[in-house]
Amino acid sequence: MDRRTREYLSGRFGDYYRSADPTLPPDPDAREWGHIPWTRGESTTMVRHQSIYELGDLSDFLAREAPRHVYFSAACYDDPGADTMDEKRWRGADLVFDLDADHLPSVDPDEATYAEMLAACKDALERLLDLLETDFGFEDVTVVFSGGRGYHVHVRDDGLAGLDSAARREIVDYVRAVDLDVEGLVRTRAVGGTTRRELRTQGGWGRRTHRRLQRFVDELSDLEEADAKERLMEFDGIGDGRATTLLGAFDGDAVADGNVEAGGPGARTLVEALARETVAAETAPIDEPVTTDTHRLIRLPGSLHGGSGLVVRRLDRSALDDFDPLVDAVPERFTRRSVRVEVTDPGTVELDGDSFTLDAGEQSVPECVGVFLMTRNRARKVKE
Repeated sequence: MDRRTREYLSGRFGDYYRSADPTLPPDPDAREWGHIPWTRGESTTMVRHQSIYELGDLSDFLAREAPRHVYFSAACYDDPGADTMDEKRWRGADLVFDLDADHLPSVDPDEATYAEMLAACKDALERLLDLLETDFGFEDVTVVFSGGRGYHVHVRDDGLAGLDSAARREIVDYVRAVDLDVEGLVRTRAVGGTTRRELRTQGGWGRRTHRRLQRFVDELSDLEEADAKERLMEFDGIGDGRATTLLGAFDGDAVADGNVEAGGPGARTLVEALARETVAAETAPIDEPVTTDTHRLIRLPGSLHGGSGLVVRRLDRSALDDFDPLVDAVPERFTRRSVRVEVTDPGTVELDGDSFTLDAGEQSVPECVGVFLMTRNRARKVKE
């Protein structure tokens, strides 16, 4: 990034911060603070091991320094400004999850547009929140658009703060269904003097698989018998005979009870196949190191992302469905005028409710588009 571009962005970030109202985390004085300034060249330098007291008034600091990125620690410490982790004296940490489009198996970063990546990441966010709130029962959940390619989720609970990295990794493994024992979702239970195999329907991945099984059976009930049998025989290991037995078992209460004994061997085959489908459809591909790192720095809501010029936006849970990051995270200050830039990486940009197809060379664009391009090294600032 050349000097003119760097100085322009630094100045405009400072203008944004002069009227911004960043959202402080709980216990801000117990957290470590860090930021990345607008350094020369392509390298970045993280300034960290600071307490909020060293920064002074946060709003004044942000307006004065206009940093490229701003962070605070998920952890709380006795002395957050100390130079080493041992000297900081760790008290505990929020449980933090990171979803980034680059890590989504359904997204090819080289082929997908920025808008497509964000849409895919929002779908993954919905799955993550369902897991955290339904399966774990977490209540104090904060959702933040990262300003880049995804979302952060903060869970704050005194009962979780002391978890070490190993315990947090177990939560990650559950959310990602790592090494899930599909066969273990079925248990053997004594009923009326006999034993029978039942799907674990009370919670976890067993309950999720049971829910998918019920939906599948409802779909079969809308089909003619021949079509329903054909649909069942699409699963490996289920032939004509097993399909007939399964359809007979579906007429009773077996499905509602999770009874996989009634359908014979085909029921177990079907349940295991649906369990794999459930895992593929309902897991959330979170970034493991972010959750397991008990000293992690995370972006400050209300700050600007130096790689996009978008706002790191805290989201109300009720407003999540309607949130469009390419509109709602665009700083209003950057929508009021146009700027001249030299586009070095042409293409289409979707931002602020519009689509812009840009050729290489000098041109005038809305400032939010110019800032987006410059922060992503796709354009340079030129004289007006």
